[in-house]
Amino acid sequence: MCDGALPRFRDSPLIVVGGGDSAVEEADYLSKFGSTVYLVHRRDQLRASKIMVQRAANNAKIDILWNSTVDEVLGNDADGVTGARLKSTVDETTRDVDATGFFVAIGHTPNTGFLQDKLEMNAKGYLTWTTAGRTYTSVEGVFAAGDVSDDYYRQAVTAAGTGCMAALDAERYLAAKGL
Repeated sequence: MCDGALPRFRDSPLIVVGGGDSAVEEADYLSKFGSTVYLVHRRDQLRASKIMVQRAANNAKIDILWNSTVDEVLGNDADGVTGARLKSTVDETTRDVDATGFFVAIGHTPNTGFLQDKLEMNAKGYLTWTTAGRTYTSVEGVFAAGDVSDDYYRQAVTAAGTGCMAALDAERYLAAKGL
C-alpha cells in the first residue's frame, strides 16, 4: 500500500485485486494518488464489511470491475506495468485495462498452519512475540518476523525490518550459547 504514494503512480490509473476489507482499504488509500483505481473482483458483490462497501461506492475514483479475474499482468522492461488482461467469470471474454500500478489485496492470512500447537499464536493465526520489541517466540531459539508475525502494518518494509531484527536476535542467541 505504501508504494502507491510513489511519483510513478500519481495521477495514473491503478489496479487493486480483491473484494474484502483489505482490497477496499487499499483502493481507498490509492485513490488519493491515482487518477482511477480499478477494483477487480471475481464476484458480483464485495465481501467487505458494509461500511467498507459504502466507502468504495462513495469514492468517485474507484471503479469496481465485477465478475473479473486477472488473466495476465501486462507490461515491459522499459515501462514496467502497463495494465492487465481481465477475464470474465461469467463468459469467456477478456478485456485489457490500462494501469501503471498493480496491487494484490486478497487477504492477510499468515502461512502458519504448520506451526499450530508448536508456537504461540494470536486468534488470527499470527505468531506472537513474547518480549516487546524482540522477535522471540514461545519456543526458545525460534524467532518470528514479517508477515507471519505482523497483523497490523502488513507492509514489505516492516517485514524487512523485522527480518533484520530476527536475524540479529538469532545471532545474539547463538553467540550467548557459544555457537
